[in-house]
Order: sequence, then structure tokens, then C-alpha cells
Amino acid sequence: MKYRYIGKSGLRVSPICMGTMTFGSQTPDEKVAFEIMDKAYDHGVNFFDTAELYPVPPEEKLVGITEEIVGRWLKTKPRDSIILASKVAGAANGWFVPPIRHGLTAIDSFHIERAIEGSLKRLQTDYIDLYQMHWPDTLVPIEESLKAFDRLVQAGKVRYIGTSNDTAYGTTKATMTSQFKGYTRFQSIQNNFSLLNRRFLDELSTVARKEQISLLPYSPLAGGVLSGKYNQDINAQGRFADYIKSPNARQRAMAARFLNEKTLASTQKYIKIAYEHNLNPVTLATAWSKQFDFVASTIIGATTPDQLDASLAAMDITLSDEILKACDAVHNEILYPMG
Repeated sequence: MKYRYIGKSGLRVSPICMGTMTFGSQTPDEKVAFEIMDKAYDHGVNFFDTAELYPVPPEEKLVGITEEIVGRWLKTKPRDSIILASKVAGAANGWFVPPIRHGLTAIDSFHIERAIEGSLKRLQTDYIDLYQMHWPDTLVPIEESLKAFDRLVQAGKVRYIGTSNDTAYGTTKATMTSQFKGYTRFQSIQNNFSLLNRRFLDELSTVARKEQISLLPYSPLAGGVLSGKYNQDINAQGRFADYIKSPNARQRAMAARFLNEKTLASTQKYIKIAYEHNLNPVTLATAWSKQFDFVASTIIGATTPDQLDASLAAMDITLSDEILKACDAVHNEILYPMG
């Protein structure tokens, strides 16, 4: 196992991170959630990611259940063998209003402090290794946010901090603010990144490289699309199939970005490339997302233990130049917006 460091931090993590956003909803059985985490741990995964907002899709009655499940599982392992990441819910002025603290969330001192206390209690631990902003706040000055995060680090409740769903401008502004104010800085950025969503390869990849901020890609399977299940059945069980039928316009729009005629055409070609090289399509997609020099660890998900096999197989795989060029050719052939 070749572990990688996150940013300039002392966090040494496996190249695969176990995501937990389905625990408590799509994975309703806590026993199954434990089996998933145990299997990942036994295969060398030491990095686990959660959030106060989880499970997804967010519902007020379910908020916090995922952290509670992870916290109970955490008690079965040596705490210092786990790199644990969690997140404070983003601002209510962001891309949706989270069902937390009565929909009045912000990345300010009050909400950051309330969020960390709740997460520590649910996770049954006295510290979180990587504490992340789930998405940016466009109104609260980043100086206030970083000052609050810095206090958590000084208090020993958090070891390092990161951002998520952020932009090149936002990440750069935060980095410069930390430098000039002497606050702890973001060591990571957790953004959507996959064969079907390569937006990070624009200015953000430059920021990540120049500032030594590690990408933690989430949704390497593009919400399950790259597994090929929707090519077989457009109504296959999955989050996007539910989103397409949702009364929520944002959910329908998100599904349409990833589940459409062009993305399915690309997926069919990626599946062909995978089989030509004796790879499972899931293994190909996961390996692709973790192969870039600015990536520390790719976040995978599962609703059953068996689903982990193809993702974990990517742990020690390095894709050949031939495969990478074939994947790039598909991307250049079938263009679609990801805005």
C-alpha cells in the first residue's frame, strides 16, 4: 500500500477513501454499514469521510444519522489507525438550503462551533483529523470562517481543515487569507471529479498543484452512471433515477447533467475500453480519478459490501498511457456541458 499525504499536512492516507453518505438511507441497515467499513478497513483503507448533513439525499429527520453510525463503528477500531474527515454544512445561500439548524446555516463562527460540537458527540471522538467546509459561503467573509476554523485547530478539536465544492477563486482567496492572517490553511479540496466531469482540470488543477492543496475526488463513478447500470436500464435503482422523478428542480437538473444521451454514449465507450483491458468499468473509472498528481485519495461509496470489490481493485492499479489516451479520445469525441 502506497499512502499519500494530504496537502502539506501530516495526514497520510490510503489512495482510496471510504465515503459514508448512504449510511442511514440507501444503506439503512447499520450492520451492513459496519460490514462495508470493516471490509474497506481490512483492505488497507484508513481514510473515512462523512458529514453532519449526511445521509444523502438530505432529510431533516435523518440528518446526523450517518455520523452516529460511523461513531459507533469507530469504537471498534484503534482511533489513531483512522484518518477521519467530516464537514460543516455549507451556507443556506448556496446551491440548496440544508435541513440543519432550521435552514439558517452559514460558515461563520457560531455555526462552525455548533457543527463541530455536534459532530464530535455523534462520532464519539474528541478530534476530527480533517474538518471541511461542505460548500462555500458567498456572504460571510472568508477571514471570519478561517479564524473560526483556526480556533478549532488551536483547541485540538481538529487537526487540519479543507474545503469542498469550491472554485479556483475561492480556494486561492482562502489560501492567501490564511497566509496573510496567519490562520491554518485549507489542505484539501473535495470536488466532483470523474471521467464524465473533468472540470477540475481547468484552473483548479493549477491552484492545487501550485499551492499544494490535495484534491479528494468524490463521485468517481459520476453518481453510478459509469458503472453502466443506466445503460442497461435507465430506471435502474440509484440516486439519479430517483432525482429524475423528483419534484425538486435542483435534483432533476443535477441528474440531467450526468444522466443524458451523451453521457450514456460516453459511458458505453468507457465500458468497451475497460473490457478490452480486462478491467471492470468501475475499476477503470476509480483508477482514472486517483491517477493525477494533485489527488491524495479518491472517495468511493457503496450500499452493500459486494459493491466495494471493483472499487477496491483500483487501489494499486496504474492505468497505462494507452488506456488514458483512449479515455481522452472518448472525452474529446462526445462533448457535453457540466456547468
